[in-house]
Amino acid sequence: MAPIGDKLVMGAMAENSDEDEGKNLWSTILSDVSTQSSSKLPSCKSIIVAGEDESGKTTLIAKMRGDDELKKGAGLEYFYLEVHDEDRDDHTRCGVWVMDGDSHHRGLLRFALSAENIEHTLVMLVVDMSRPWTIMESLQKWADIIHHHIDRLKVPPEKMKELEELLVRQYQEYVEPEEGAQSPQRPKAMTPGAGEEETVVLPLGEDVLTHNLGVPVVVVVTKTDAISTLEKEHDYREEHLDFIQQHIRKFCLRYGAALFYTCVKEDKNIRLLTKYLEHRLYDFPFHTPPLVVEKDAIFIPSGWDNHNKISILYENLHNMKAEDTFNDYIAKPIIRKSVGEAREVIADDEQAFLMKQQAVLSKALPAGAQRDSPQRSPMGVQRTPERRAGANVASVSPIPAGGKKLEGAKGAAGASEGVLANFFNSLLSKKTGAGSPGAPGTPPGKSPGGPADKAVRSDAAAELDRLTRGTRKPVQGQNPQSSSAS
Repeated sequence: MAPIGDKLVMGAMAENSDEDEGKNLWSTILSDVSTQSSSKLPSCKSIIVAGEDESGKTTLIAKMRGDDELKKGAGLEYFYLEVHDEDRDDHTRCGVWVMDGDSHHRGLLRFALSAENIEHTLVMLVVDMSRPWTIMESLQKWADIIHHHIDRLKVPPEKMKELEELLVRQYQEYVEPEEGAQSPQRPKAMTPGAGEEETVVLPLGEDVLTHNLGVPVVVVVTKTDAISTLEKEHDYREEHLDFIQQHIRKFCLRYGAALFYTCVKEDKNIRLLTKYLEHRLYDFPFHTPPLVVEKDAIFIPSGWDNHNKISILYENLHNMKAEDTFNDYIAKPIIRKSVGEAREVIADDEQAFLMKQQAVLSKALPAGAQRDSPQRSPMGVQRTPERRAGANVASVSPIPAGGKKLEGAKGAAGASEGVLANFFNSLLSKKTGAGSPGAPGTPPGKSPGGPADKAVRSDAAAELDRLTRGTRKPVQGQNPQSSSAS
């Protein structure tokens, strides 16, 4: 039998071992919890969407969210995207800030991009293909706005340098995935090995990341279904589309940006864009290679492109050069007004309108009718039936001297009518001239009782005397012409 002291010692040792096992169990549980909490998806990631009005920013985000339509606001809008990690069965939300197209609201950027969250932010610049003449100007405008805002942030220089170096390293370490590959997009040289060999990366190419913002940039061209409209209505050809693409890709090189051509209506590249954003923000695996064949569904990831690959597009530029200014060939079309468009009609003044009509009517009437129109009377003379009759007689033109002579009584009647017409005209002229010195009937500088007036009266008296004698019945066997002549 063992001594009592040995039994007490053995019992104490057993109790200590149980306590150690309990402590180790709690340590294991706490370690597992901390590991799981650290592996959860972060909820601080965000995307800033910038572009002109009507470029399709809100519609694009609605499609990425799976919504039919989102209400459009003003200033700065906030949405979110649901992010799901299938490997770890975890969910989180990615904030989306949509900037107003009016650059006067750029001050609101301070709510979306600050010195505290700059390392968790991605910038998406949106332009639309329905207005290709605005693409380059819009990209440069919003890139400058983001750049100036980041410069005003009080980011420590060491942190800003670290962010810029991270972008350069990601650009240099890009490896194009093989189609159908299921491994994460990581360079083979970066895979941990037994020797932990140092990775050798190539230097950046010419004009690459010369404008390093310290945040990832993605350029999205929306409404690519408008390409067919540009070809039909504005005579765009393949070389125009290649000219636009090479300018956009050069811009992406300067900012180290990825490029997407999307179409919400036809659901082109929408899911691919969502996957790529999750890859850049959460380091999810990404297996899609670049897509450059279809002109309306292009995808170029950051780190793949360079000037040699862009130069392939130069082969289709027959009437333009790659160095030409963008707006020289992609200019805003002149909008021609339709013929049926309503025009403003300005009515003339009443008196001016009547004067125009009078001039038109006077041109349409014959010369004699204008001079002796029965509808117009001299100023100051009241038109009576007798005067109307006189006017009608006065409107009879005398027989021209060179015409054929009428024989018999017809010739005498024509001559007498001419004499009587002159007589009545002289009477009208005399009375009109007496009523108003400046009347049209009296020639200037002549009085109604002048020698010409007396001659007309004597001719009229002789003609009346002749007509009186001519009314007598001729004697049988006498020629009427001889009796009238006597």
